[in-house]
Amino acid sequence: MEMSKSGNQAEVLLLTARPSRPKEGSSMTLTCEAQAASWKPDAQPQFCFFRDSQALWQGWSSSPELQLPTVWREDSGSYWCEAKTSDLRVARSPRIQIQVQDNDASMVPGRGCGVPPEGVPVWNVSLETQPPGGQVQKGEKLVLVCLATQGTGDITFSWYKGALGLNLETKTQRSLAAKFEIPAVTESDTENYYCMADNGYGPSISELVSVTVRSPVSYPVLTLRAPGAQVFPGDVVELRCEAHSGSPPILYRFYHEDVTLGSSSAPSGGGVSFNLSLTTEHSGNYSCEADNGLGAQRSEAVPLNITVPTEDKKELLASEILEGLLGTLGPTIMALLLCYWLKKRIGRRLARDPCRSPPSPTPQVSNYINSAAPLQEQSVYENVNVISGEEVYSLVYHTQQERQAAVEPRRTHTTDQDASAIYFRLKKASVADVDYEDAM
Repeated sequence: MEMSKSGNQAEVLLLTARPSRPKEGSSMTLTCEAQAASWKPDAQPQFCFFRDSQALWQGWSSSPELQLPTVWREDSGSYWCEAKTSDLRVARSPRIQIQVQDNDASMVPGRGCGVPPEGVPVWNVSLETQPPGGQVQKGEKLVLVCLATQGTGDITFSWYKGALGLNLETKTQRSLAAKFEIPAVTESDTENYYCMADNGYGPSISELVSVTVRSPVSYPVLTLRAPGAQVFPGDVVELRCEAHSGSPPILYRFYHEDVTLGSSSAPSGGGVSFNLSLTTEHSGNYSCEADNGLGAQRSEAVPLNITVPTEDKKELLASEILEGLLGTLGPTIMALLLCYWLKKRIGRRLARDPCRSPPSPTPQVSNYINSAAPLQEQSVYENVNVISGEEVYSLVYHTQQERQAAVEPRRTHTTDQDASAIYFRLKKASVADVDYEDAM
């Protein structure tokens, strides 16, 4: 007797068959019973029946009984059952040998000699997958099991793929279950499947079962997209990671020197991008990783060098910017400043002498006395501001020095006059220099 212990108690299971020696074409009921009354009220045990290491029907069930509508000689073998509770306590019954007997009489009470028993049509056909759930990894084996709840005689099983019903295989055997195997699946095996069973009384078709073949991701490729041939602090670099094959969804992670920068998911496959604002500390090697649950793959490292400008380069850059601004705006700014300064200067001049007008050149008078020591000629200077419209002129006048006038010979007058005759000579001033003073 085989059993599994859990804690201080062991549940002893017994498997019984009724009838214990069934005949071909008849039904048989298997019952899994717990001999020790150690089940808790809330244990909720689940039962499973086996024949020759293969689970029967739908696997685990809450019913301790399993009814086989018809059995054949192929159903002979070693049977046992298992039970498990909600707290995962498992018990197993001892094996029993069941031998299906030939139906020698081939007679049913009330029928004549040699009349075979009435057959049972195939009913309640279903399709199961191994591994369960229809999720299988590329390269693994896929098993499609076609099951019938009841049916007598030889049953023909057929498996179909897709909505168009591509026939994969057909086999006939005296059994309520048959298998079809795909040794190594590929992406093209992702499809809907169904099966059909027929024992001559009419076919029975299963429902569609979806199978998805998942493949691991390939090695991703990392691409750095920079704004120029050189990158500087403050630039934004785009990191793009893409695995060219692999079942979605795919999760991508980005790394800088094995330090995670961030992650992004591609629900439908393809690649993703990650934007990074650079600092001086971001020089180094970058990589990315792709993972879809079937194994992660990492890209090759891609180096990134960040150029840090020196002080000279900064000054040159500032000078170039300033020269550019002056080249564009300089003439306009200088013209505006000049106009403003001129108006301000002219305004101050007008405020000091608003009514001044240009005078005529001032005549200079030289007095000569008829004496042995003539007086030195005195020159007169004058600055005159002439205002004409918006322009200001400064005029400078000076006299030219002349030699002492010759004294005419003394004459004898009969009249009473002074002995020293006084002569006057009027000299005109000449303009020797005109200075146009810049108003600035």
